[in-house]
Amino acid sequence: MGEHEHEPSPSRRRASEDDETPPNPSVQAMSKPVHEDSPLLSPAGTAPEEEEGLIGDSAVLDDDPHDDYHETKSVWYMILLTISIGGLQLAWAVELSNGTPYLLALGLSKSLMALVWIAGPLSGTLVQPYVGMLSDNCRSPWGKRVPFMAAGAAATIVSLLALAWVREIVGGFLSIFGADRESEGVKVTIIVVAVLFVYILDFAINTVQAGIRAFILDCAPSHQQEAANSMASRVVGVGNIIGYVAGYINLPKYLWIFGNTQFKILCVIACIALGSTVALSIGTIKERDPRLGPPATKGQSGLLTFFKQVFTSIRRLPPQTRKVCEVQFFAWIGFFPQLFYSSSYIGDIYVQPFLEENPNMTPVEIDQLYEKATRVGTFALLIYAITSLATNVFLPFFIAPSYDNPSANSSNPSSSLHPPKIYTTRFTRFLDRLVIPWLTLRRAWLLSHCIFALCMFSTLIVRSIEAATTLIGIVGISWALTLWAPFAIISAEVSKRDALRRSRKTLHTDESPEDQAGVILGIHNMAIAAPQILATIGSSIIFKFLQKPRGTPGDRSIAVVLAAGGLSTLVAAFLTSRIKDEVEIPEEGVVEEARSGNRREERRLLARSGSFGGLEY
Repeated sequence: MGEHEHEPSPSRRRASEDDETPPNPSVQAMSKPVHEDSPLLSPAGTAPEEEEGLIGDSAVLDDDPHDDYHETKSVWYMILLTISIGGLQLAWAVELSNGTPYLLALGLSKSLMALVWIAGPLSGTLVQPYVGMLSDNCRSPWGKRVPFMAAGAAATIVSLLALAWVREIVGGFLSIFGADRESEGVKVTIIVVAVLFVYILDFAINTVQAGIRAFILDCAPSHQQEAANSMASRVVGVGNIIGYVAGYINLPKYLWIFGNTQFKILCVIACIALGSTVALSIGTIKERDPRLGPPATKGQSGLLTFFKQVFTSIRRLPPQTRKVCEVQFFAWIGFFPQLFYSSSYIGDIYVQPFLEENPNMTPVEIDQLYEKATRVGTFALLIYAITSLATNVFLPFFIAPSYDNPSANSSNPSSSLHPPKIYTTRFTRFLDRLVIPWLTLRRAWLLSHCIFALCMFSTLIVRSIEAATTLIGIVGISWALTLWAPFAIISAEVSKRDALRRSRKTLHTDESPEDQAGVILGIHNMAIAAPQILATIGSSIIFKFLQKPRGTPGDRSIAVVLAAGGLSTLVAAFLTSRIKDEVEIPEEGVVEEARSGNRREERRLLARSGSFGGLEY
């Protein structure tokens, strides 16, 4: 890795010269990082001169001398912290890619399908904020988020397996009372129970997702929130690719022990992945003990209280978070149709030449043609997932760290984006040379909106399979930034405000009411889920006027829906330009901490934390 270099910066020398306070042994003892031998923590310098460190916001905000949650974490810590969201993504992938064909095979009509899939946006709008509020007030000895992650994962596993075996469960139960499994009444009952399990599944998935997102925010240091969410987006990309590859393989041929259909085996695989990854995360990453914090507010679990708190929390959202929610609202009006109709868009392009050459195809021939078109469209989604993962792996090397920067609120503006480095190697210096100074995460997110809009507008003129597949693959870049940038910006702001809140508590100052991670992330999810309902309604109106009967050539309705989503994304791009490249904390927090006269935090060595999340360690 190369020889280590240790060059004291001018700022360190000035801090050392100005500090005339005699050393306090007890303070020095407390300033040493705890658990420094843990393989999950990045090594910190232990030499006396290295313990003097740099003065930055991370030091200003840390209040607990025995709190190691502000220590820079290694890449392995980040992987273990975020791996559970990869298992969750498999469950999402199974539902989204195979749920519609499975319900249609049970006999559900297409007209009722929209009422079924509205469960996703509906549960995202209501469940995640409610779970966030409950977890914020949870004082379990296992942590605030772990009980909801475990309970949500268990409910997801049960509902997935019940949905896959709903024919056997309902048919077997009714046969006890003498009902014929092939009767119309039993078939209708199977459909009703299946739809019920779909709703339970969506509510359960949103529960575990709310817990995981808040868990990542709580357990990642404030100066590594950008890195943690970048790692989470990579793990989601891996989960997507595994899900698509599993869908391609003829699973009953190789994994017949798990079931006799593709859907059953996919559900078993998703359950194993979700259960094992959630167990790995909560088994290796320890939350702060919530019992050491302020007691939970009584009477906060009622629905009336929930809606009241949501509206109150929306009004007092942190400034950066509010702007991110505004961006997400318009961005997801465009993303929702793209996620659901990309494969159908490519499938329509594939079938057009065949329908024009043979307009008198039989229904069986039309079904076979569209089945082949579905596989062609699914291949484009695989390219889309691979592009997204590649973007999340390589793009962070070129992003100038901003929300990860521990000195973002420093009095020296020039150090805002590029804090001085003390502990370096040849490899870290090589990584530093890759960074494009002007390409902050916010600007990359803005460019991704423009790329998405351009690709959606191009669907109106692109009429070849190769070009359409390329378009959908390019959109994977925008999807990668959507999974990373908004969560990183929000997490950085919430994490620093939370650290400031603990600092005020330490200084015995009055604490103004501020929402914690669970409620804020829940409101952010509302900004994602609510526009999906609007996008569904808008898409239905366009289809009503432009859609042609299945098997009729010349249908361009899906391209119009996608292009309309591109218009909304341009609004999101404009709103993204109003977001700052740094997360600022209230200045009074810095002043209060300075008055405490605590020199301990000013002596902590802060290593550069790039977006890759500790690869240099």
